Amino acid sequence: MPIRSESVQRLTDAGIVAVIRAESSAHLISVAEAIKQGGVDCIEVTMTTPNALQVISEVSEKFGSDVLIGVGSVLDPETARAAILAGAEFVVGPTFDRGIVELAHRYDKAVIPGCFTPTEIITAWSAGADLVKLFPATAIGPQYIKDIRGPLPQVRIVPTGGVSLDNAGDFIKAGAATLAVGTAMIDKQAVADRRFDVVTETARKFVEAVRTARAA
Repeated sequence: MPIRSESVQRLTDAGIVAVIRAESSAHLISVAEAIKQGGVDCIEVTMTTPNALQVISEVSEKFGSDVLIGVGSVLDPETARAAILAGAEFVVGPTFDRGIVELAHRYDKAVIPGCFTPTEIITAWSAGADLVKLFPATAIGPQYIKDIRGPLPQVRIVPTGGVSLDNAGDFIKAGAATLAVGTAMIDKQAVADRRFDVVTETARKFVEAVRTARAA
């Protein structure tokens, strides 16, 4: 069981967090395996997924320390606690909630609240956020991160929403600490057809895009 600082290091070293959203939990273990085979070992299961807590527990039990499992779309401290008890090592929310930050830190877990404006970002960071989720990133693009990191270089920003193979490298070059990637990595039709090899190959391409951008 990693401590909070180790989870933060792993998230930033990885450069990619795979965000799993689905209407059914039936294929999610296979999706997690496919993502891992593609080189992505940080996985966020959103609370909008049916039986999300059970999925988190199953992924945690199956992969152990080979995968850093987290929970997303968390709206309140009670949900955060339930997910942590199920095995989540980091907690992600669409917005900033001070109570969620305090609860996660009480259990020594990393927390990534969602923010959009500079005021929201620095408020969350000052409250103890380990990283700050920039959401929705699709509305503003990589340049916004570069602009924000001018006056706030200490903030570790995670763009979420709209991250794709076409712009992943640009987000990294702009200063993103890591990327949260959902549908651009996990093709719904491929999953429905049980073509998990497609998911694995896409994950590999994202890993390479991050590696190339960081090297540059």
